[in-house]
Amino acid sequence: MNMEAMATKQSTQQRRANWLALILLAGAAVLSLVGLGVGSTGFEKIWELWITPHTNFNQQQAALQIIWDIRAPRTLGAFLAGALLGLSGALAQGLFRNPLADPFLLGSASGASMGVALALALFGASPFATQWVVRMGLTGAAFVGAMAAVFLTLMLAQGVQHTLRLLLAGVVVGVVLGALASLVTIVSPDILPAMQAFMLGTTGYVGWMACAVMLVVLLPCVLISWMLSRVLDALSLGEATALTLGMPLPTLRKVLIVLMALACGTAVAQTGLIAFVGLVSPHLVRSMVKVTHGRMVILSSLMGGALLMLADIFARSLIAPQELPVGVLTAILGGGYLLWLMNKRAV
Repeated sequence: MNMEAMATKQSTQQRRANWLALILLAGAAVLSLVGLGVGSTGFEKIWELWITPHTNFNQQQAALQIIWDIRAPRTLGAFLAGALLGLSGALAQGLFRNPLADPFLLGSASGASMGVALALALFGASPFATQWVVRMGLTGAAFVGAMAAVFLTLMLAQGVQHTLRLLLAGVVVGVVLGALASLVTIVSPDILPAMQAFMLGTTGYVGWMACAVMLVVLLPCVLISWMLSRVLDALSLGEATALTLGMPLPTLRKVLIVLMALACGTAVAQTGLIAFVGLVSPHLVRSMVKVTHGRMVILSSLMGGALLMLADIFARSLIAPQELPVGVLTAILGGGYLLWLMNKRAV
């Protein structure tokens, strides 16, 4: 009877997970349509220009260009960047067996910022340039910086067994690399405007090339994470249990760290520092459904994409025609959610 009850409960959770995935996909589709209409020139005005018979052809082309060249890639880029951050957050929390683990807390964001700052100083490229080579170069620099920061954190923490030491090491690495990135900016003051926009976080400069880069990284990262989800399930039972199952933990842990660093570094390279999306997305998924890590990585990616799309729409519309940096908005909303969650559990 107990086995039947457990099987029924598991089946119910799987159905709830499937429904949650469908709801998130539908929500992302709705937010995509909303994102196409949010801006200094409203969607109604653009539509009026397009359907009015006597409208100048150049005005119609300009209206179409606003939607296709600016709003569409920005909206899609917000989803892809949020999905990358949600995925990296799910991997970090599963890998380190800590619900407070966030790629940013482990120093990967500061490492990515350091890599981008060095790339800007050495090559003089804008982080929002549209050339494919420049995009790949900045993504590679962010990836190398994020990986270096995570490995440095693990070295200082002497592994992932001690949670407190791990978090403290991440804070130290993040502060040091952040200071070094600021030093690079001081030495090369011409990169200050680009770095300021990068540090605040924005989707306003995301183009189709950036979307292509993020999509190329997201798809294999999600697939490989899903294939290695059993490792995260085993680690949730303890490292000793995972070892008894015959899993090559050192190798698999390195692969997971590479995936986490690549996902986080790619998102940071294209949109700048956008806080709390990677931390909050897995929390929201766990509050709605109890699933294994195979479904968790997919649901966290969808949740992160939907959250960043929603935050981007608010950032564009709250003080329109001006915009708020989306990274500032996610920090305020994400921090408020975590404070509410901590207060709720304390009570």
